[in-house]
Amino acid sequence: MIRLENLKKSFRGTEVLKGLDLEIIQGDRIALVGSNGAGKTTMIRCLLGEYTYEGTILVNGLIPRQNRREVLKRIGFVPQLPPPLKMTVSQLLDFSSQICDSDPRRMTDLIDQLGLSMDDMKNRPFNKLSGGEKQKILISIALGRDTDLLVLDEPAANLDPAARQVFFAMLAERLEKTSMIISSHRLDEVSALVNRVVEMDRGRIVLNDHVADRTEMASVLDCEIELHEADAAFAKTVQTWDFQAAEDGVTWRGKVAGPDRLRFLGMLSRYTGLLKGIEMKEKN
Repeated sequence: MIRLENLKKSFRGTEVLKGLDLEIIQGDRIALVGSNGAGKTTMIRCLLGEYTYEGTILVNGLIPRQNRREVLKRIGFVPQLPPPLKMTVSQLLDFSSQICDSDPRRMTDLIDQLGLSMDDMKNRPFNKLSGGEKQKILISIALGRDTDLLVLDEPAANLDPAARQVFFAMLAERLEKTSMIISSHRLDEVSALVNRVVEMDRGRIVLNDHVADRTEMASVLDCEIELHEADAAFAKTVQTWDFQAAEDGVTWRGKVAGPDRLRFLGMLSRYTGLLKGIEMKEKN
């Protein structure tokens, strides 16, 4: 489906990609990980046909740089940094749906599912939205059409916990027919979403391996936390996950998306001395 051979890219004489070889087939869900400057975003931009490069990139037999319209029709892309577009949300959806020959109503439905009201959003300039609102709009555009490949660059970084659960469920619906590249600085952020890990370092692929494939994208965990004593700092943090306190002030209950379990436990690790007990159970 997608093939990269000896892919190289330089900026002002500095080689950023140093001969990448990679093949992606249908059903691959790849965690593209690496630190800042590893070359992840540059590789993605080459794949989308935005940069010139040396080497070969083929997407379903087409060269993205020469066949951008045909290639981008079949790729859903969510960038890490939203573009500074001045058009309204309604104009952006109409433009995007025309480019990919899709129905804008599918995108509107996803916007509503992610917790926004299209009636309230449609006349607002995209560049005036909050970071979370922009992310939800871009996710809805990428997933609101038929695609062979989803390219997601830190896709859930600005989403609230409820929207993250909806987003992961949306991805779960596409497992059978869509390949995915999910770029992140940290593997634990995306480990439950993927069946393959590609790690980059200084413009090279240093790891390319398959991982255990037990897909839990749509799972939700009921969680109860018991503290030794009430704590204002803990309360402020856990409330960002939509957790609610019991009357005693030391018991907190809420729900965590399955793919977020490691991220959630990482947050709790900051309060190890305060924790008396944790129970996490996957809902049926």
